[in-house]
Amino acid sequence: MSKTILVVDDKANVRTLLREYLTEDGFRVVSAENGQVALHVARHEKPDLIILDIMMPEMGGYDFMRAYRKESETPIIMLTAKLEETDKVLGLELGADDYVTKPFGMKELVARIRAVLRRTSQAAPTPNLLRGGGITLNQDEHTVKVDEQFVDLTPSEFDLLGVLMSAPGRVFSRLDLLQRLQGTAFEGVERTIDVHIRNLRTKIEADPSNPQRIETVFGVGYRFQADTASGEEA
Repeated sequence: MSKTILVVDDKANVRTLLREYLTEDGFRVVSAENGQVALHVARHEKPDLIILDIMMPEMGGYDFMRAYRKESETPIIMLTAKLEETDKVLGLELGADDYVTKPFGMKELVARIRAVLRRTSQAAPTPNLLRGGGITLNQDEHTVKVDEQFVDLTPSEFDLLGVLMSAPGRVFSRLDLLQRLQGTAFEGVERTIDVHIRNLRTKIEADPSNPQRIETVFGVGYRFQADTASGEEA
């Protein structure tokens, strides 16, 4: 069955271009001209991925993510004409999984779409149940419990936590984590990992400012502390 892509952009020519190209590439495409309409379309169409413009009237991309992330973890790729790193970081902090800067090449966009879909829908690797530090991550059910309480993670946060928990104590560099999340089809920005780690800590750490489960190894990367339980060091 074809994957459904929701294209959200206020420019009709961009929506048409993306619809035609993605349809030819085997996707089913629905569209919306702003974030407000996109909320309605997303709730009814249940897209597999959303391509989201940032600067739009009525409701922009950032406000859409603030609202939509409360009810869905559907992967989101931002389309942004802004080049400032702070704009990209804000989108990632709000729950975007990737971004493409305008103007963009269609082949690159499709590669990013397939990379995001691949990592969010691929068969779960073994082991399917990871435990440590008071956390239980179930690959089959795509659920995470922290101290026996379910927490909601974005697809990227879930995958990142799974990688770290799969090798407790091992230090993963930012580049290593980025490649595991995004594959090698295109270059990413290592800063993306810092954003996802910060978001992840707010959900799984008792005190995100003093993390006990995901430790920063300065100048290298991150590692998961499996011997930590309930936010306290063993």
